[in-house]
Amino acid sequence: MKIEASTIRLDGDPVLRMKAEEGHLPLAKQDAKLLNDLLSYVRHTHDEKYCEAHHLRASVGIAAPQVGISKKLLAVSIVGEQPQDTVELALANPIIISNSVQKAYLADGESCLSVVPDVKGIVPRYARITVRAYDLTAGRIVDIRLTDYPAIVMQHEIDHLYGLLYYDRIDKKNPDAPIPGAIVLG
Repeated sequence: MKIEASTIRLDGDPVLRMKAEEGHLPLAKQDAKLLNDLLSYVRHTHDEKYCEAHHLRASVGIAAPQVGISKKLLAVSIVGEQPQDTVELALANPIIISNSVQKAYLADGESCLSVVPDVKGIVPRYARITVRAYDLTAGRIVDIRLTDYPAIVMQHEIDHLYGLLYYDRIDKKNPDAPIPGAIVLG
């Protein structure tokens, strides 16, 4: 599937509020291709010129419901300052199997390809998580430990698989209220 700006489903599309279906393992060829396409899309959006030429928003993650496919598939590509800090994942059926008590959030809030314009506010997340998923690159089920920004990104993308958008987690009465004891990133 060629993912373009017009492919991205926007807030209000019913597929974004559906609980996605589990992917069958081993992955069907079409699901593996979709995962590769999702990862490729996110990688391409790291390039400002590419985004400008194709009218895309930069991103670090995308989930299958955002392209109209209600399956538990997602891709994340975060380029770190050092090569060992780069996180690239193409996952099927990810679930959070453990999390820290400590919270974290992005100082400037979150954004989403499917939410235009952005909804402002603090989005509470776990500072550390462990995710179990089928990893397309490894070809097997793996446990992945993530902290700080990568953990926040993964939680954002997993939310899409359950019909949640980031602004659902913002305190409606006081959207900018700091979270005591939380790690503030960015």
